Amino acid sequence: MPNKRPSKKLKSEKFLFIGGGKMAEAIMSGIIKSNFAESRDIFVSEPNEERQKYINKTIGALVTGDNRKFLKDCSVIILAVKPNIVSTVLKDISSQVTKNHLIISVAAGIPIKFMESHISDECRVIRIMPNTPCLVNETAAGVSLGRKANKKDEKLVVNMLSAVGKCFVVDEKLLDAVTGLSGSGPAFICMVIQALADGAVKMGLPRDIANTLAAQTTLGTAKMVMESDMHVMQLRDSVITPGGTTIEGIHELEHGALSSVLMNAVEAAALKSKELGKMFTNDDS
Repeated sequence: MPNKRPSKKLKSEKFLFIGGGKMAEAIMSGIIKSNFAESRDIFVSEPNEERQKYINKTIGALVTGDNRKFLKDCSVIILAVKPNIVSTVLKDISSQVTKNHLIISVAAGIPIKFMESHISDECRVIRIMPNTPCLVNETAAGVSLGRKANKKDEKLVVNMLSAVGKCFVVDEKLLDAVTGLSGSGPAFICMVIQALADGAVKMGLPRDIANTLAAQTTLGTAKMVMESDMHVMQLRDSVITPGGTTIEGIHELEHGALSSVLMNAVEAAALKSKELGKMFTNDDS
């Protein structure tokens, strides 16, 4: 079962986000909206000046272009940078990272062992795979612990992610599957919503109404799946009437191999994540 949303944060932690991109913004916005943290608890290192101004204006956090400027002020460091610059960032901050720091990595595919090898041996590392619905407090995330991470660290990260949705603690080898499903999934679902709306527009429905109905139908169905004791296929069958409209549509979906296409998409994304991870695995490890 996923972890439930906490009623409040554990204590007043200070968070340093290294990288101020879309995922970092989603997490920051989500934990502020959920009252897990306040703007004054959040510090950001972001090299792009326009992005710095945007984050300062929308999040209210202190922003710098120097990765090391706020290190001493923060006990939790969230690496929210592209995978190919993780090693550069870790080298930049390694001399100032201590056993008092918890590093949380959002970088897809970067193994925990790789990160641990680039910082103090006493530093704790946790790898997470959230997704952009953090922005609306509906993330679906995976969490994996490094060898030095303790129960207190796990509780903090689980509470942080549970404040913005649902999360599962999993073995690191399963994070590629999490990446393929929930990490890339929002893009897949957006394509499904767009296609449903396009179908309605083709049949004469105005675009604005079609878009809203498609999105609301997706939202409502997802809520039914989450809150019902029925299996998802039972919920599907509850919509079907013999000889009716729904079974006619399902026949077309099966003809187009929708299930197979979506399964392949998740698999492809997961395998790409795994491939990225191999690039950062030492040959002698």
